[in-house]
Amino acid sequence: MQNFFGNSSRRGTEAQREIIRRREEVGSRKWDKNKLLTPNSYFLPSLSPFPLPSASSAPLRLCVILLPIMLLGCRTLQRDLLLSSAGETAYRDLAELEETVTRLDGEGADVEELAEARRQVAALEGTVADPAYEALLAAWSGRLYLMAGRTGDAQREYRKSQSLWPSNIPSQVLSFRLERDLSRRHAMIEASLETESAYGELLIERGRVLFYLNRFSEAVAAFDSAFVLLAAKPYYEEAYRVFRDKAWELKDLKDDAGSRTVELARREEITWRDLIEMTKNETSLLRFITAGRDVPVETLFDQLLDRAFIPFTQDTALIEWPEAKPSSSEIVERSGAAWYLWRLYAENRANRGLLTRYSARIANNPNAQSPIPDLDILSPFLDSILGCVESEFMSLPDGRNFIPGEPVKGSEFLLMLKKL
Repeated sequence: MQNFFGNSSRRGTEAQREIIRRREEVGSRKWDKNKLLTPNSYFLPSLSPFPLPSASSAPLRLCVILLPIMLLGCRTLQRDLLLSSAGETAYRDLAELEETVTRLDGEGADVEELAEARRQVAALEGTVADPAYEALLAAWSGRLYLMAGRTGDAQREYRKSQSLWPSNIPSQVLSFRLERDLSRRHAMIEASLETESAYGELLIERGRVLFYLNRFSEAVAAFDSAFVLLAAKPYYEEAYRVFRDKAWELKDLKDDAGSRTVELARREEITWRDLIEMTKNETSLLRFITAGRDVPVETLFDQLLDRAFIPFTQDTALIEWPEAKPSSSEIVERSGAAWYLWRLYAENRANRGLLTRYSARIANNPNAQSPIPDLDILSPFLDSILGCVESEFMSLPDGRNFIPGEPVKGSEFLLMLKKL
């Protein structure tokens, strides 16, 4: 086997020259879609640039097919063959469309943005008579239709893409998105990755489906691997970094966490109602009120408010409480979360002295200053915030300030809650 290819360096150079010469020959030639390869070898849109020996010369035929792949790699070869048939301008147009669709998919798109992207597709349609080009264009068009909720049109574009260039990567991704059942979608992705593991686009899809299946640690690994493979296309990381970072926040969530808890943990902001529901579902810290009974969340809110576990205001600058009571739909800020957590901690340890631990020390020192710059030493929140920071239930985001008015994410609160 060592001499199967002979002088690999010399023949490799000859093969590369042959590819370049063949590109020039077929630069303006239209592809015959009837000569497309089978789905198992989809990465070669046509054999016309590579005149092969007869079928009886099987070993030599295999050599001619595999040598360019070994030299250039599947990804490079796909790009080069597209260039040879459609040209640099066509490739650049598709690359720009890929970036547009990827950014809209990751960041979310409104009606006008989708309409503009649709105009981008329309401007490219019919400009290049080449199956590989038209297949990729159809796949990206299908993705846009899917984002717009036009599933039927997306399915039509998928079938068109497959008929022109079976199993091209964008059409595979479109097929995953068309499958609504997450478990089946995951199985489809894994099957593709068995033979196409070098494609970051497929790993992005693995990360997304694992995220929605609440398998967050695995999702983080998939996204990180994808971003490395797609380093030449930084817009993929920019578009899907939010999924990766949210998965990282949720990676310590236990497998037995309820679906409602996972839903709340994904939220960028939570209300008092959400906060109480997570406490009720994931801990036993409210047993001093519920005594094991299933008490409605709204009832718990009222009782916790009456017992000062929920502050009337979350403004740390106010010295006196306002008369108006907060509602259960009010967004929880870091100051409010600290107040609530510190009181739960004191109650469950039967140590009410914790509620004045720090203010009592300061009262005996007229020259005392707050150790946290954005927390007034006379603030009613002093004990709660200092207690949560010292006990490491919460942290100083910038290493110095508490930033009390910042809303609390669901995942952040769940982590705080688990530390009590």
